[in-house]
Amino acid sequence: MSERHAAPLDPSRRDLLRDATAAAAATGAIAPLARARPAPRPVEGALRVGLIGCGGRGTGAAANALRADPDTELVALGDAFGDHLDNCLNTLANTADIAERVRVDEDKRFVGFDAYQGVIEHCDVVLLATSPHFRPLHVAAAVEAGRHLFVEKPIATDAPGVRAMREACRRAEEKQLAVVSGLCYRYQRAKQETVSRIRDGAIGDIVCMQTTYNTGGLWHRGRKEGWSEMEYQMRNWLYFTWLSGDHIAEQHIHSLDKIAWVMGDVYPAKCTSSGGRIVRTDPKYGNIYDHFNNVYEWESGARCFSSCRQWSGAASDVSDYVYGTRGTANIQRHRIEAGPWSWRWKGDGPDDMYQNEHDALFASIRKGEPINNGEYMCNSTMMAIMGRMSAYTGQTITWEQAWNSAEDLSPPAHEWSDLETRPVAQPGITRFS
Repeated sequence: MSERHAAPLDPSRRDLLRDATAAAAATGAIAPLARARPAPRPVEGALRVGLIGCGGRGTGAAANALRADPDTELVALGDAFGDHLDNCLNTLANTADIAERVRVDEDKRFVGFDAYQGVIEHCDVVLLATSPHFRPLHVAAAVEAGRHLFVEKPIATDAPGVRAMREACRRAEEKQLAVVSGLCYRYQRAKQETVSRIRDGAIGDIVCMQTTYNTGGLWHRGRKEGWSEMEYQMRNWLYFTWLSGDHIAEQHIHSLDKIAWVMGDVYPAKCTSSGGRIVRTDPKYGNIYDHFNNVYEWESGARCFSSCRQWSGAASDVSDYVYGTRGTANIQRHRIEAGPWSWRWKGDGPDDMYQNEHDALFASIRKGEPINNGEYMCNSTMMAIMGRMSAYTGQTITWEQAWNSAEDLSPPAHEWSDLETRPVAQPGITRFS
C-alpha cells in the first residue's frame, strides 16, 4: 500500500488560498459564476471512477456512482487512514450488483495526506467525501487535472476556502467539467416540485420561513494509544471546527440550502445568531457548539428563523416551513396548504436523492453538457459559515463581511504531529476577523 505525506508547510493550500483571494478581489467575491456553455461534447466508453475519503458517506457515493452508469468502474481509492480504505473496499467488493466493477489494484490504493494526488491521476470522475477542510485543495487539483467531480457538502470550513472553491468551479466551467454537489435535496423530485410551486406563487409572496434540524448525538471514535493529536482530531473530525465547520455547516447546511433554493438562490443580507454547548461539554467534543439559533434577513425584508441542535435524548425535528401571503408550504413533507391552491406530492416510483444526483452527474458527462452546481454550493456553505460567525462572535454579520473574512482555520501543517485545539468560541469575546 502506498504511503504518502504532504510537506510540513503545505504550500499547495497556502498558495491556493492566496490565489483565490487575489482572484476574488479582481472579479468580485460574490459575483455569480459564468453561464456561457461551450458546444456539447458527448463522452463514450468506460469512465474510470476514483474515491477520495473512504468513510461511510464516501462508500455510499461510490456505490451510487457505479449504479448511475453501467459503463463505469471504480479504479482508485484514497484516504488518510488505511483502515478506512480497507473497510470501504471490502464493502464495495462484496456488494452484489456492483462488485464486478470494483477493480482497485494494490498500486491504486493511496494512504496519507496526499492520497488525493494518486487517485486524481488515474480517474476520469473523482468523488470527494473527506472531512470538509480538505475539499478546496482536492477540487482545485482535480479541476487542474481535468476531472469531473462529485463534491460532498459543505465545500469548505472558512471563507478563504469558499473563495478558493469558487475559483475552482469557475475553472471547471471553462474546462467543461461537471461539478455536482452533495446538497442532495435539490435532486429529489418531490422537493423539486414543491419548490417549483412555491416559486411559481402557490403560497403568494413569501413573508417568512422557519427551518429546523434538531437531531440526537453523533458518533465519537475515542482515542487510541499511539495516535498523534492530528490523527485523533481527524478521526473525530465532526467535533473540530477547522475540519467540519461545526454542525451548522456540516449538517444544517441542508436546511439552509433548501431555504436559499426557495428564495431563488438569492442569499441573505445579514444574520444574527446565538449558540453554545450545554450538553456536549466534555473536552472530547473539541471546540464546536451543540446548538445554534439564527435569524437570516434578506434585502426584501423576508426573514428565516433557523435552529439546529445535536442533543441525545431530546426531541428530534427536521422541518422547513415557508409562510406566504395566501398559504403555507411544508418543504420536508412536500405539502402546500393554500385553499384552492393546496397540493401534496403523489409521485410514483423511486426518488432516492443520493442516487438521483449521481444519475444526473453521469448523464451530463455522457451528453457533453456537464452540470456545474458551484454557485449554490459555495453560497449555501457561506450562508452556514455566516451563521456560525455570528453565533461565535455574538455580532450581526453581513453577507459581504462573511465573504471577505480573513479567518483561516487551517492547521500549521498537514502532518501527523501535535496540534493545538482552538478554544471554544465565546460570544462577545471572540472577535470577527
